[in-house]
This record gives sequence, C-alpha cells and structure tokens, in this order.
Amino acid sequence: MLTVALPKGALLKDSIRLLSAVGLDFSAFLDSSNRQLQITDPTNTAKALLVRTHDVPVYVEYGQAQLGIVGYDVLREKQPKVAHLADLGFGSCRLSVAVKQSSPYRSALELPPHGRVASKFVNCAREYFQNLDMPVEIVPLYGSVELGPITGMSEAIVDLVSTGKTLRENGLVEIEVLYQSTARLIANPLSYRLDSYNLHSLVEQLREQSLSAV
Repeated sequence: MLTVALPKGALLKDSIRLLSAVGLDFSAFLDSSNRQLQITDPTNTAKALLVRTHDVPVYVEYGQAQLGIVGYDVLREKQPKVAHLADLGFGSCRLSVAVKQSSPYRSALELPPHGRVASKFVNCAREYFQNLDMPVEIVPLYGSVELGPITGMSEAIVDLVSTGKTLRENGLVEIEVLYQSTARLIANPLSYRLDSYNLHSLVEQLREQSLSAV
C-alpha cells in the first residue's frame, strides 16, 4: 500500500487539502481527538504517517514512505537522498538572519568576527557565513532561538520567518534573507524510478492541483 509521510504543524492542513483533491482522504489527522500516527485512506488505497517535519525526508529516504511533503528549509538543512518532485506553493516562509533592534548591526557582514549566531539550521547557517568568508561560531539551539540575542548569548540568529510577528514581539529585526521556502513534494528515489503504486500518475495529479491552486 502506498504510504505518504505528512508533517505535523503548519504544513499539515494544506497537505491534507492537496491530497484530498486527488482522492486521498487523511482528514482524520485534523481531528483534535485523534491520537493515531498512522491512518488509512477510506478507500484502502493508501496510508499516511504523521511525523515531525524534520523526520519526513528520513521516512521517505529509507523507504517507509514512498511520498512525502516537507518544507524546502528541511531539505536544504538535511540534504536527504530523496527525489525532489514539485514546489507545492504553500507554506511560504524564509530563512533569515536577525538581530536585536537595538543592535548596531544592519547586515550580516557587519557582525563581529568570531561572533556567535544561534540557529536550529546549523548547516544552512554555517554554509551561508562560510560563503561570506565570515568566521562565526554557530550555536545549535532547538527551542526558542530568539532568546539567543535577548540573553546576550549570541549576536544574531538564523531562523525561519513567516510574518515576522515573533521577531517583533521579542525586539528582533531581520537583516538578511538566506532563501525562501515553500512546501515540496518528495519521493523515495527507487520507488519513483520503478513507478511503484503508480506514483508517476499520482505525482502528475498533485502537480496539476498545486498549479491550479496558485
């Protein structure tokens, strides 16, 4: 049976809406009383796994799911061995450098050499500053990254920004954008190559739906 890995959180509702448009109903995941992490479509043609967003490409890469929906930010950070099939157009956000509003720095190049930058996107942050030829210390944080500059532990953060409201409420301001991110459709490379479960046809339907929704 075809298995799809779906991300918990912000992308879930639109992911379920898109799959529903091609005849796969996983709306039970939207029921607040549901505690199941794996459900089967009512037609018994596919099942879905509800996993943390950073785990979606892991399940797809290792073949426990043939398809997955995940943010481009996760793909950039993790570099999984998966097939990138389509930009689905929803879940828009950006990975940005931010500092305290009271900070004197207004561009990444103004940050002090060997300064600290806190981020859960350790690889993306490191690559960005290496490309600028700027020696900084990347501090891995996986909770509220905004506390880095607030407490003085770091001069800046690299984090996902959607509306910017969280930054503003915590006295931070964006100074650079590394890249834009949207939801992406991915597949297990072998499953896609073999066209397991008629994947090619399903992927084409999903592409058409995502384009018509734009």
